[in-house]
Amino acid sequence: MSRFFSGFASNTPPVVRNLIIINVVMWLGSMLFRQAFHINLNALLGLFYVQSPYFGPWQIVTHMFMHGGLTHIFFNMWALWIFGKTLESVWGSKRFLIYYLATGLGAAFFHMLIIYIQLAPDIAALKAAYSVDRINASLLSEILRPGNPFYELGNALRIPTVGASGAVYGVLLAFGMLFPNTPLFIIPIPFPIKAKWLVIGFGVLELYLGISQSGDSIAHFAHLGGMIFGFILIKYWSKFTRNFY
Repeated sequence: MSRFFSGFASNTPPVVRNLIIINVVMWLGSMLFRQAFHINLNALLGLFYVQSPYFGPWQIVTHMFMHGGLTHIFFNMWALWIFGKTLESVWGSKRFLIYYLATGLGAAFFHMLIIYIQLAPDIAALKAAYSVDRINASLLSEILRPGNPFYELGNALRIPTVGASGAVYGVLLAFGMLFPNTPLFIIPIPFPIKAKWLVIGFGVLELYLGISQSGDSIAHFAHLGGMIFGFILIKYWSKFTRNFY
């Protein structure tokens, strides 16, 4: 085990290494707090919609370091390690960190925008029906009662978004743009796929799933947001900075 960690530390650039460590520590901490103290850290640090009574400004950043389960964090950190270490080696640690955080925040912004478009009419109807200006915890509990016509809205307002997926999709986008012809093997596909086609495929898939499965628990538009903001930032850097890569 010690050989694994020493190899991980020596073969992983500092920002990617520290991001993985922070995410794993936060995930382990969330399990400890839940089991030992019955405190749900995801409910404190996950990202709620701005009109939810559980929203806090810090969540815009902290949600990127929280995860829902072992599979969730494993695949996010695996992708960050596989693609992120190459990008950090090319860009340098400072630029990679800026890119990672920018795409994570961009993903959150895009996710919030889509939720606003989806929920704005229902929220307006709820406020009119109950003659309120804002949704507090008491009102949210009321509409979460079975049979309430605003139950689905209440359900959307009480579930936080967690995970580094938006930033990780931004990292994947960057890898595909910088190394478009690199062959990648993706299980269970038995042949290599060029990075550029993989990125395009993921983008199309997330758009399709975001439209067709808007009620599932995965923030597909956050993934797209990370890719969109990553594309914009890369284009900006390549146009206005020297020695981009």
